[in-house]
Amino acid sequence: MTRPIDLPDTIPVFPLPGALLLPRARLPLHIFEPRYLAMLDDALKTPERLIGMVQTCQAPGCDSNRLHQIGCAGRVTQFSETEDGRYMITLTGISRFRIRSEVDGFAPYRRCEVSWAGFEKDQGAEEHDPGLNRDGFMDLLTRFFKLRGLDTDWESMADADDELMINSLSMMLDFAPEDKQALLEAPCLCTRRETLVTLIEYALRGGADEETVQ
Repeated sequence: MTRPIDLPDTIPVFPLPGALLLPRARLPLHIFEPRYLAMLDDALKTPERLIGMVQTCQAPGCDSNRLHQIGCAGRVTQFSETEDGRYMITLTGISRFRIRSEVDGFAPYRRCEVSWAGFEKDQGAEEHDPGLNRDGFMDLLTRFFKLRGLDTDWESMADADDELMINSLSMMLDFAPEDKQALLEAPCLCTRRETLVTLIEYALRGGADEETVQ
């Protein structure tokens, strides 16, 4: 469980299609573009150390510069600097947010005014999924991983808590950005698991375009 923190009205945002961060989960990032190095430097100067991860619109005919309304803010909890000035960081998910407006300014990165309303549970205790059928879910994963030629530590996965397992798979599997957005916006862990199962079943039927899983 993360310690609740005061959430600011304006945060820097990192638009990165396909990169999903969820509350209480950890996302490693490699920061090397000058604008995002500046963003990280500025974030580290604040007490919250928050960066908002958000998807850009990837739907056909959609402006790829447009941000989805809902993202997730993460606190920089680990970072190291390479000799050539790049950063390896870890964001720990704190809370989802809804973008109210984008802030104009002189910063080289994007900043948004956000609302945290409706996501109060994100800073609370980890969720459980009482409707999870572990045996059926693991069987589905086994077939999916076999189809993709993947392997994992099945014993550790089977023993993992509901939230850790479902959120880790949601972040790790290489679904389309719009599917990642659906997983992010799921109102509870049960709904996220149902969405995840739907995406996996769709892939098993041969309906998915993606070929690999990260």
